[in-house]
Amino acid sequence: MRLYTPAFAALFIANLALVSSYAAFFLFPLFIIEKGGSDKDIGIIMGIFALASALSRPWVAEMIDRIGRKRSYSIGCIMMTLLPLLHLLLQGPLENYYAALLLLRIIHGVGLAICFTSAFTFIIDLIPVQRLNEGIGIFGTSGLMGLALGPLITEPLLIHYGFSVFFLATSGLAAAAFLLHLPVPDQHRLLASSAPASASFFALLKTRKMIISGGMALLFGVGLAATGNFIAPFAQSKNLSFISLYFFAYATAAVVTRVVLGRLADRVGEVQIIPWGLGIAAGGLIMVPLVDNGLMLLIVGFLFGIGHGLLFPALNAMAIRDEPYSARGKVTGIFTGGIDSGAFIGAMLLGIIGDLAGYTSLFLCAAIVLSSGHLLLRFHLKNTS
Repeated sequence: MRLYTPAFAALFIANLALVSSYAAFFLFPLFIIEKGGSDKDIGIIMGIFALASALSRPWVAEMIDRIGRKRSYSIGCIMMTLLPLLHLLLQGPLENYYAALLLLRIIHGVGLAICFTSAFTFIIDLIPVQRLNEGIGIFGTSGLMGLALGPLITEPLLIHYGFSVFFLATSGLAAAAFLLHLPVPDQHRLLASSAPASASFFALLKTRKMIISGGMALLFGVGLAATGNFIAPFAQSKNLSFISLYFFAYATAAVVTRVVLGRLADRVGEVQIIPWGLGIAAGGLIMVPLVDNGLMLLIVGFLFGIGHGLLFPALNAMAIRDEPYSARGKVTGIFTGGIDSGAFIGAMLLGIIGDLAGYTSLFLCAAIVLSSGHLLLRFHLKNTS
């Protein structure tokens, strides 16, 4: 069975466009600040997006296993296309539409949950089991490139034309993802009819494997919250221009890591890769407070990108390996929901820490939380030996 097929390529490019739309919103804290918001407001508004994405995962995961990967992805893309356009209605100071903005962020988060969970479930169905880490890792580079391209494309538009054009551009990127995935054949009916029924989302969530996988994903999500929500305002506070350089270095490092080491985890096992990913990503977070120029911003982005490049495919493969077709949507929902839960908790708590103690404490706390993944992994290995 081939890995790199036309269907793989179509989903790869669609995911690139979709993640570019999502990643452009790493610059959204600048909108919140421009409208009179604080670090705490950033934490709440950005965090509610992740909370909605996380809380919707049980429903989303069940839906994907029930109606199919392709149909679910179509629904998610439509939501991701429409939501940025509704931001065009937000005018004046933040307090005038705070509740409405929270509602938009909630619906936007649900749309992302549908897209991410269905996309990774869809692609896992196409990957030969003996190349699971490689397939997940290479497909994931589409998202990493999107993390770089989203801010890189939209920051110049934002600088020169403002947030109205920014929102139009993010909507256009999501619309492109919708169009790109349409040619991919939907095999759901065929595969679902031959697969045994699986346990419910919450029954799977109670198993030791899913508790460990979801917990590791949650800790990873806290690290992502620090970089995704607070790098832009931190760099702005240091009077650094072209903030998207960080995300460019981050994504480039993660892509190179996956391309170069794509098959390593399949040979040595995920548990040999995860500690390295945790250590390097935490090291990148620890160095953020030292940033005072563009070069240092590139370096910390590069370090966290390497950590991300190692962690995501290894954690995902650990969760999904040996799971049947009928459970894959739920397992992917648990894994990605864990990341979103961590992103929400991280956004809220780190926003409060930033307000009370500053950016140095914020990034150090995020590094400590991410590093605690070593203890959870050790517990997992102790109970499987």
